[in-house]
Order: sequence, then structure tokens, then C-alpha cells
Amino acid sequence: MSSSSTSSRPAASAYDARNLQVLEGLEAVRKRPGMYIGSTDSRGLMHCLWEILDNAVDEALGGNGDSIGVLLHPDGSVEVRDTGRGVPVDTEPRTGLTGVEVVYTKLHAGGKFGGGSYAASGGLHGVGASVVNALSARLDVEVDRAGKTYAMSFQRGQAGVFEDDGDPSPAAPFTPADGPAELRIVGKAKRGVTGTRVRYWADPQIFIKGSHFSLDDLTRRARQTAFLVPGLEIAITDHRPEASPDQPATRTYRYDGGISEFVDYLAQDQRITDVVRLQGTGEYTETVPVLDSKGHMVSQEVSRSCEVDIALRWGADYDTTLRSFVNIVATPKGGTHVAGFEQALVKVMRKQVENQARRVKFNAKNEKIEKDDTLAGVTAVVSVRIDEPQFEGQTKEVLGTPAIRQIVGRVVEERLTAFLTSTAKGEKEQAALVIDKVVSEMRARIAARMHKEVSRRKNALESSTMPTKLADCRSTDVERSELFIVEGDSALGTAKHARSSEFQALLPIRGKILNTQKASITDMLKNAECAAIIQVIGAGSGRTFDLDAARYGKIIMMTDADVDGAHIRTLLLTLFHRYMRPLVEAGRVYAAVPPLHRVEIVHGGSKKNELVYTYSEAELLRLLKNLEKRGKRYKEPIQRYKGLGEMDADQLADTTMDPRHRTLRRVRIEDAEAASSMFELLMGSDVAPRKQFIIEGAEELDRERIDA
Repeated sequence: MSSSSTSSRPAASAYDARNLQVLEGLEAVRKRPGMYIGSTDSRGLMHCLWEILDNAVDEALGGNGDSIGVLLHPDGSVEVRDTGRGVPVDTEPRTGLTGVEVVYTKLHAGGKFGGGSYAASGGLHGVGASVVNALSARLDVEVDRAGKTYAMSFQRGQAGVFEDDGDPSPAAPFTPADGPAELRIVGKAKRGVTGTRVRYWADPQIFIKGSHFSLDDLTRRARQTAFLVPGLEIAITDHRPEASPDQPATRTYRYDGGISEFVDYLAQDQRITDVVRLQGTGEYTETVPVLDSKGHMVSQEVSRSCEVDIALRWGADYDTTLRSFVNIVATPKGGTHVAGFEQALVKVMRKQVENQARRVKFNAKNEKIEKDDTLAGVTAVVSVRIDEPQFEGQTKEVLGTPAIRQIVGRVVEERLTAFLTSTAKGEKEQAALVIDKVVSEMRARIAARMHKEVSRRKNALESSTMPTKLADCRSTDVERSELFIVEGDSALGTAKHARSSEFQALLPIRGKILNTQKASITDMLKNAECAAIIQVIGAGSGRTFDLDAARYGKIIMMTDADVDGAHIRTLLLTLFHRYMRPLVEAGRVYAAVPPLHRVEIVHGGSKKNELVYTYSEAELLRLLKNLEKRGKRYKEPIQRYKGLGEMDADQLADTTMDPRHRTLRRVRIEDAEAASSMFELLMGSDVAPRKQFIIEGAEELDRERIDA
């Protein structure tokens, strides 16, 4: 008994130095890739490409080379070519390795640390190239320098030689180097020609299946970089089998106008001001660890300079488009440079509104300008160039250098105040329009907040404040509840009998609602149909929209399957996209799919006839051909539904409302920028681009499908 009652502790509980694992070199990268590239899906795959591309751009940024090529090869590999100085090929004295092997195999090594190779670079941790190498099944480097072409290959970070038979492949036999790898001379380079070519195959052992290079993301990045480095030409060539045959194989980007052109490209709305350029410099000191002549790390106070370059313009819309960059590397989550910009913008606007309080009827006691008011309708590019920026993590999404906030703030305050107080005729008029817009946005925000507070979900005693035409559901479970927005009272009558009143609510709308892409927020709130939809959903609108407060888990647009129904659906989507976008982004907006035809199949004898519904002309033709093949008869004429009101309650429930049988189309926004651009094209105030769009698409229209 005594021996069995004594618990023998498992050996795993012993914890001493033998249990400590030491990962050397690139082993740590392969063991924890997420620490270096964020994830191991397509996003991480693209991050590896950005690391190599940024190295090429850093060369161009320093005035070395003016062209970069990116090639997506048919075998899934990617190649980046530049015309920079080329990776050093001489031997690094401390390691005894060539510069190429140091750069691609040693973490925290490279020209970004020395202090003299790059004045301002995006890659500063010295891990980009070596991390990509560690996560690649194969990586080949070619360097043109001093009239020769040098080459070195790597397998999962290990230098060596592949025995290729024809085209290079990661599956080729590989012999790892024993000691320092040989930097092979494989050809001659023309006199004065320098550059680097890197081709790599992502390791399938690291990246999850289905990860792929996104041409759209690459195109967007190339265009963005070309804007930020005037005079740099970036060419993207896609040779993959899945490449679209309708698109050119090579796309080239080059812009000489800088970020002013970038702002014009990003802005989709009607302009209130021209592009305003805010430029300046600032000095700051920073204590940094540096290597002394003996290779020891010592602290030293160094003087830094910061170049600030900001372009912005105000437009008639309320959306904010803000892109921020440090040494041309995008910082999508902002940082101290963006904080300084926004802080100074609010400060300047508050002061200018107070100076013009009488003209704009501003009451300082009851009203206050907030950040969202000043940023409404702003399209801005905030770019700073600094030595050795402090990023939060290798993914470089947030700038952390504290001194930059104050420098950017000072530049914005000085230059923007000069613009807003300018006496030049054109600038004076634009400044007045900006102040008017900021005050208008402030009042719209206050009105929207009051509207939101009123539209919160009411309890049983307050439910009478909801629109009388709402047929609400009994369930308070948001995840389960559904709101059907139906077209007209005739469809409402049928839908009331077809729905499950436990979890399905109905809200009828009269015909075509207001086009909210053209209308102001005030006109939208005054519109009875738009106001009813916002009130019933109960989460507010615009920038104050609160997804967690939405009263229903699904918002379903149920309109007729004709041109008018499609138009109403488009108008509703415009309202959701413009004022309740988080609802769409969360995948909670759906379109019901009502049937177009009902076919009654005749069965002989006492067997009951069978009803089959089809949802397109092609589906109907397939059904009829199948029935003919099987020798089945059907009643003629075939029922063609022109609207939901033609169905009885049972038919509507079976085909469109019952979750067990219906089909719903989920509306999603995969690319918010492209979606905004398309809504502005199709629903905005500018008629000419829409007319051109219709003319260009006229040939693709099937005239038989027009319901006239």
C-alpha cells in the first residue's frame, strides 16, 4: 500500500541546464517564423518579398540605381533585380566570410548597421535577407560588381552548391559548404554595371498550403513605392500559369511628381482644396549602442536629422485616407509621426476656428473640435526620413522613435497655419472652405451621436419608438435574429405569413431610397427610409457606428429579381457601405436570392405533381433539357416570377426565407479602396466616368436579359 500511494513524479518535471535549448543562427527563424514575418500564410509570404524588395529600394533611395524588376516565375519562385551597388563580395574580416554570405546567413548583419552605407533606409534590423533565406527551400544570389558576376546559392539558409540539370530547382541535388562558402564567378559584367539579383523558392515546410503571391498587393506596393521615390522605375512581370491572359505580362510604374501625385491618385471625392505640401526638417539627439574599434558595444549620444514631407488635401466626402511611411516603408498602424501630424492638425484647426468664431457661429462653451472632425474628407500622405528609426517589431508597422512626434508636429503647425492664414486669393477661399467643413463635420458628429443614443435597442416599455412599419421578431438573441428589408407593402404582406416571427423581422421600404453617395449626411438623416433603416439596426451611422450595438445578426435585402430590384439593392448597399461599413466588413449583410421560375413536373397516376424552382435562365434550360431527356412532362406555361408579391407565403418561405432551403449571397469587401472607388464611379456625382463605364460595357450586355 505504501509503495502504491507514493506518487512517482514524471521525469519531465526535472528542470536544469540540460533542458535549455540553444538555437543558433537561422535555426531560431525556422523554429519561430512568426516572430520575424508575422505569419506563415500568404501575408507572411508577401512580407518576405517586401524584405527583399525594400533592400533594392534602399539602394535607389540612396541614389544608387533607378530601376527594379520583380519577376513571378512559373515554378512559384520570385526574383528581385536591382541596379544598385551590388552586395559586397570581399571578405568580412571578423567572420572570414564573403559579404554575400554574411548578409544572407547572419542575423543582425548588413550595411544598415555601419552608419555610412545608408543615410535613411527601411531595412534597419539587418535580418530581412537572412530571414528570407532561412525560410526558403532555395535562394540564389547573383551580384554584378567590378566587371564580374558572382553567384552563391543556399538551401534553407545553408550555403552550398546545387547540381542543376537545366532550370534551377530546389529539388536539385545539393552539396552544403564545409566552412566558408565559395563565391563563384559565373560571368562578366559590363563596365560600370552593378546590381543584385535574388531569386528564391519559399519553403513548403514553413508556409501553409495555399499560400501565394498576390499580384494585386505587389502592384499596389510597387505603385506606392514609385510615388515615394520620384524617378524610380519598378517593373512587375507575372509568368505564372494562373496569370490573367487579359492583363499585360509586365506592368511598369514610374512617377516624377512625388507624394503630391500620390494624394491625387488616392483621393476619389470632389476636391475642396488643392494638394497642400508641408515640408520641413528637425534635429534631435538619441543615445544608441554602437560598436567601437575593438568590436565592443558602447553607448553614444548621436545627433540625428528628420526630414518631414507631408501632402494633404480636403475633399467633400467624410472618409479619411491616410498613408504613412518611414524611409518609404509603409507603417499601416501609424506611430509617432502620425500622432504628431494628427495632434498638430487638431491644434491648428481649433485655433483657426476660434479666430473665425463669429463668421462660422462657433460656440466654444458647447462645441469642441475633435480629431475626427479635422480628418473628415482628408487624403494625406505622411512621410519622414530618419537615420535608424525605431520600429516596434521586425514587421515595421509602427514607428516608435519618440522625438519624431514633436518635429512633425512643429512642421505641420507652422506650414498649415501659413496656408490657412494666407492672403492669396485662391488659398484664402480654400482655407475658408476647410474651416466651414470642419465646423460642419463637428455639428454632424454631435447630431449623429444624439441620433445614435436615441436609436439604441429599446426595452419592452420603450418599443413604441420604433418605426410602426417594422414587424419585429420575438428573439433577443442577436446572433440568431435576422432583419429582412423588403420592397413594398405587397411583398411585406406575403413575407409576414412566410417568416418565422421568432427570429425574423421585416422592414418594408417604399421604392428606391435616397442615393447616399451623392447626398450629404444631413439629407440622409432627413430621409425617412434611410433614417428608419439606421434606427431599426440600432448601431448608429458613419464614424460613430458601433457594430456591437447592432440589433440583428443578419441584414438581408429581399428585392424583386428584376432591374428595379437590382437598383434598390444597389442603393441599399450604397447606404451600408457609406454609413454602416463595419456591418459589411463583418459579413453581416446578405442579398436574398428569390427564384425566377417555377416548373410543375407532371407525374402520372395518383402521384402528386412536383414543384421545382430555378434561379436563372441557364438553370431553367438545363432543367427542361433534363426533363426532356428523362421523358418527363411539365405544365405550360412555366411560371415566371416578376416580383415577390406573385408568390404565396408557402412558396416564399420555401424558396427565399426558410434557412433550411433558401440561398443567400453574402456581401463582402475584399478591397476597401477598390470598393470605395467603384461606389464613387457608379453612384457618385461625377457623371462622365459613369457614362464612359456604361459605353465600354455595352457590348457585353445580353439584351435578352433586359426585363422591359
